[in-house]
Amino acid sequence: MLPPPPPYIDAGPVSPPPFPTQSRAPPTLSTLSPNILLRIVYETFSYGRVEKQRKVLYWLTISLRLTSRSIYIACMHVLRSTYLQAYAALIRPPYTTDPFPHALPGTSSAAPSSSSLLPAQSVQRETGVLDLFIALKVREDVWADDSELHLEREESFKDLFDLMQPRARLEDLVRVYGHREGVVAVPSSSGVTPLCTTPIASSPVKKTFSGMGESRSPSGAYRSATSPLPFAALSVSYSPRAVGIVLSTRQWKKRIVEVPRTREETLEMSAKKLVRELKGWLAANPNHGLR
Repeated sequence: MLPPPPPYIDAGPVSPPPFPTQSRAPPTLSTLSPNILLRIVYETFSYGRVEKQRKVLYWLTISLRLTSRSIYIACMHVLRSTYLQAYAALIRPPYTTDPFPHALPGTSSAAPSSSSLLPAQSVQRETGVLDLFIALKVREDVWADDSELHLEREESFKDLFDLMQPRARLEDLVRVYGHREGVVAVPSSSGVTPLCTTPIASSPVKKTFSGMGESRSPSGAYRSATSPLPFAALSVSYSPRAVGIVLSTRQWKKRIVEVPRTREETLEMSAKKLVRELKGWLAANPNHGLR
């Protein structure tokens, strides 16, 4: 005959199951995993009339997403996925759009969640324009459902898609092309901004003896490396006829690069022209003083 099992009291300070001695705090919405929290947000929708679903989206925008950071991320995931198609339909050619955050240049999509660039702080500047469109669209939809006398004002979206959207999209393109050329520095996944990703070679300038001015040395033996400009200090000035790059510091704010453009010119072409001019400006101003 087998011996009886040992009593629980001989096991030490551990209590018998299923009653552990260490008490855990009850879970809250802020401590739930993202997939469970996202499921809870999805369950707030009713599967009935479209008007009720629009009111839920309005409630997500003005109330629920302001509860905590984790709930904000879950609500914005639902809102951006819902209104992305309506947002993209209002983009007029030759403009393009890409408002969702992407992995930073030089990092993989499987970056750790402990990155200093939090999901609520998108490096993609067009994401902010999409969020403004969502806040305006949910209000207009609910007001139109509540009253037949409410007319959606076309000028409400005019500034968004005539100025803010192409300007933000152009800034994102300058970031991508500028980082590729080594003239724009962006935060890395470790939270450190590289000071000099790709050195920019510039030929030294020397005086001529003929008195005709300055000439560049044909020899490439001497080269100076210039650190790229941080993307956080750059913005774009946008108009239908010209675009430029504005550099902002604590002391001053000025346009350092400007190129002409036509109304039919794509934003990608304008961004490449700006990056080319920015590369020349950095070569002429190696001691810009920004890090």
